[in-house]
Amino acid sequence: MKVLVVGGGGREHALCWSIAKSPLCEKLYCAPGNAGIKAVAECLPIAADKIHDIIAVCHLYAIDFVVIGPELPLTLGLADELRAEGIACFGPGKLAAEIEGSKGFMKDLAAKANVPTAGYQRFTDATAAKDYVRAQGAPIVVKADGLASGKGVTVAQTIEEALAAIDDAMINKAFGDSGSSVVIEEYMEGEEVSFFALCDGEVAIPFTAAQDHKAVYDGDKGPNTGGMGAYSPAPIVDAAMSDRIMNEIINPTVKAMRDMGRPFSGILFAGLMMTKTGPRLIEFNARFGDPETECMLMRLKSDLLSLLYACSKGMLDGIDIHWHDYAALTVIMAATGYPGSYKKGTAIRGLDKAATVPNAVVFHAGTDTNEAGDVIATGGRVLAVTAVGHTIAEAQSRAYQAVDQIDWPEGFCRRDIGWRAIEKTKAA
Repeated sequence: MKVLVVGGGGREHALCWSIAKSPLCEKLYCAPGNAGIKAVAECLPIAADKIHDIIAVCHLYAIDFVVIGPELPLTLGLADELRAEGIACFGPGKLAAEIEGSKGFMKDLAAKANVPTAGYQRFTDATAAKDYVRAQGAPIVVKADGLASGKGVTVAQTIEEALAAIDDAMINKAFGDSGSSVVIEEYMEGEEVSFFALCDGEVAIPFTAAQDHKAVYDGDKGPNTGGMGAYSPAPIVDAAMSDRIMNEIINPTVKAMRDMGRPFSGILFAGLMMTKTGPRLIEFNARFGDPETECMLMRLKSDLLSLLYACSKGMLDGIDIHWHDYAALTVIMAATGYPGSYKKGTAIRGLDKAATVPNAVVFHAGTDTNEAGDVIATGGRVLAVTAVGHTIAEAQSRAYQAVDQIDWPEGFCRRDIGWRAIEKTKAA
């Protein structure tokens, strides 16, 4: 079949890399793609949020199946528009994608479905929100209600920090309209994990779990980012815990969404806090995670394209997903200054040397090529250097070996991705 992947980040490069290996894939396109994706797919210069242009190109190239990567086109209703045109696609419709598009909606849904999560209140008035924070005390969590590219959450250790976060979101409009309302939550203690399940509107099956590193600097210091690295599998999620997460969090959510007339078809990404009393929901996302996807797909033995297509057609019942018996780890290389302001257009060299490291792949996120043919940085998170090994420690070693082959003075990375899992292994 002819397949179009929508998006141009590291997640989409990993999706294209995996889909291109499928015997079902006759021709692969990506819109807009990036410098790395060009090696496995034909890139089309169409932004991911240009719904009508994407529909037009699907007709022009007789696309059979569309895989939607980012959250924005999902919340804009791209999946609905494609299905209305008779084009099969992977990704939830607009009403179902609100599970990520509105944190308030997500929290209300979790409460209705009896999904374990943090206590919360929603606010559209900054004064009322501040009064609530003063009454509750700190630590406390302040979240912009809408999409904020992973940057709209403040885990405030003091009341003053929480009040400043409310001002940033609601008064200073740091996240635009996404911060016009906020969700204020109880602080939860524990270890975070990303859990993924494929859903076809009726049936949900576990995909796998990963753990990412959101803080920008080593030792989990500095502001949160979209993710500075990840590893999979997550040691904290064994088979028994996976079953518990499905029974307590995923299945009740899928049922509740179906019952309210918003059936969820796609990948349901649950950000969880593993507390002393068990898994509790932090947030839901309506798409694959980034950088989790890069390391998860390096482990996947099953044909990704056939899984995504079965999901889109409501045929997940009875399907088993198979995984290689090794670990994978991703290190994000970002532009200096990220997640604040950073310089674009800097040249990246040494990618050919990095590609020679055994069992390593450099996925591109924010890259393009200039007229001279050089790969240049165009975003904040730029490369996702990923490797596999028999253990997370071995995967980590290979990933950093590949990182060290890359010549990009204007970039940086954390040097401790995977530290928690490796320390646990040593302790055992």
